[in-house]
Amino acid sequence: MGKMGAILMSEKERESLVVMERVKRREMTMAEATRVLEISYRQGWRRYGRYEAEGAAGLVHRLRGGTGNRSMGQEVKDRIAELYRGQYEGFGPVLFAEKLEAYHEIKADHETVRRLLIKEGLWTATSKRKSRHKPWRDRRLHFGELVQMDGSHHRWFEDRGPKCCLMVMIDDATGTRMSYFSEEETTESAMRLLWMWIASYGVPRSLYTDKKNVFVPCEKDRENARLEGREALTHFGRSCKKLGIEIIRAHSPQAKGRVERSNGVYQDRLVKELRLKGISDIAGANELLAQGFDDDLNRRFAIEPAEPADHHRPATGIDLASIFSIEHERTLSANWTLSFENRLYQLAGTSRNYSPAKRKVTLRRYLDGSLNMFYRGEEIGFQEYQPDVPGKIKTPRRERSLAARGKPPLPSPNHPWRIPWSPNQLMKQQQT
Repeated sequence: MGKMGAILMSEKERESLVVMERVKRREMTMAEATRVLEISYRQGWRRYGRYEAEGAAGLVHRLRGGTGNRSMGQEVKDRIAELYRGQYEGFGPVLFAEKLEAYHEIKADHETVRRLLIKEGLWTATSKRKSRHKPWRDRRLHFGELVQMDGSHHRWFEDRGPKCCLMVMIDDATGTRMSYFSEEETTESAMRLLWMWIASYGVPRSLYTDKKNVFVPCEKDRENARLEGREALTHFGRSCKKLGIEIIRAHSPQAKGRVERSNGVYQDRLVKELRLKGISDIAGANELLAQGFDDDLNRRFAIEPAEPADHHRPATGIDLASIFSIEHERTLSANWTLSFENRLYQLAGTSRNYSPAKRKVTLRRYLDGSLNMFYRGEEIGFQEYQPDVPGKIKTPRRERSLAARGKPPLPSPNHPWRIPWSPNQLMKQQQT
């Protein structure tokens, strides 16, 4: 009931009132009235009986204005508001509802939580106008057919730690994801994440990435490679080629929207989880991911592929440690030495029968920091020259340049170089 005897009625209840009035005036039979209201004949007479006894109020739903069977007590509402003002400030209604059930044994639908937060002035419903975008691309049909990779730079530890990068991979067909923290979006971090993916699922058919020089070479490198008649590849691209993985370049962020939206999920849920756990460093964050954070997201958001066939290839018998390494080429000098990273190395197994000058050596820096060298396709031993003075490299005497030796001394006046060697020069010297 409202003020001054007003009755609050729904549209269906007002329609029922009109029909019952017509039945009372004998303008309509009960059979016709039940067909109009889409109720049974027996229900029609019950409703008519309440109308005759109570009037319009008899047609209002009996539970209106009362407490619902699943209503939440005021103490629980106050507890939810108190928790949100404390450690869960900034959480979205969906994530907050999950934490209430997981850590506080309060089971409430996220929509109920949302309405409660709005009523308490703790949440503001914002509607974002969607910008025009390209037509929606259908998902790939098979798991492992296309995997998107991207790096998300964000203040993951908020004010507790430095800004860092989260490398993310997500399967296009299923939404299965995997992530890894690093200081920057580097070749090493991309290799480590792809290695983790292969260890869990196998070798995917293709990777969908942006145009960063971690994944694809820049324009200058492509032009130099074209002039030299070789294929332009980054270190990460070389590893993918060895594994038979095709790298597809995305020309806009919208093109790889699945991994971009996944970054948004991490920036919402993962930041708050790190806050709850008190984690403020990369090592601790990676440990949290390894303990099942990604697995929980996959259980919530991953779907079944349209086709059951898995397009991942097994990595059995593949030396992933050698594939995921940084390779360089250096030229040997005549005394079997080479320079790398401002250090001089002497190769073992030197031969006196021929000079290796202009021969190429492949250097392979593994992700664990170790260094190996390969000459003519076979691994070769080496040792580093130890510097006599810290910061300087000890080099063989014949390898030192004139600049390293210092400025040569000037010859004395009676030096043989100063003696005339032709008759004309001798006569000029005698005349002077």
